[in-house]
Amino acid sequence: MARDYNILLADDHALVRGGIRGLLERLPGIKVLAEVSDGRAAVTYVQLKAPDMVVMDVSMPGLNGLDATATITSDHPEVKVLVLSMHASEDYVLKALAAGAKGYLLKDAATDELGTAIDAIRRGETYLSSTLPKNLLTRHLDQLANPRFEVVKALTPRMREILQLIAEGKSSKEIAYLLNLSIKTIETHRMHMMARLDIHDVAGLVRYAMRHGMISPEN
Repeated sequence: MARDYNILLADDHALVRGGIRGLLERLPGIKVLAEVSDGRAAVTYVQLKAPDMVVMDVSMPGLNGLDATATITSDHPEVKVLVLSMHASEDYVLKALAAGAKGYLLKDAATDELGTAIDAIRRGETYLSSTLPKNLLTRHLDQLANPRFEVVKALTPRMREILQLIAEGKSSKEIAYLLNLSIKTIETHRMHMMARLDIHDVAGLVRYAMRHGMISPEN
């Protein structure tokens, strides 16, 4: 008998997680191993348990879903990520694909489309919500071939993590505690980050983080 297909669910809203979990558990052969509420917890869980798939929200505190996806798909390429998001912006979709996601499903999609997306990804395909433009996959491949694509890659994963926390209003002391680093290390990363981006104030960093999907406008 075929084993269950194991899924980790990552979303920062408990009610949303409950609804998605209910849909997943009605699908044959699917097992939800756990739920987490932020990207850092998702990365940690994948390191420990290596599920088959992560169903990942985009806008989460601490470490957003796009950066969590990039870390997971880089360190554990066998783990597939299906991004489940309220953001229909083509820019968000392209960033998710660039981060290594194998699917992008809108949260207002029909309920049976969740199973369709998972089945497609299990077959090795890339799945996009049926309401998204059909040419997005072609645009994604074209962007990957462009050496100037994704200026945000000028930042290291640690810098991006610190940038998100700064944009969420955390102090250097709070960030150091959260990441188990010294305040001096945080300040050094911050200085290098500002130099690379040519941004020299917190307001500018917040705008940059919003533009690149690291935090949502409501944050």
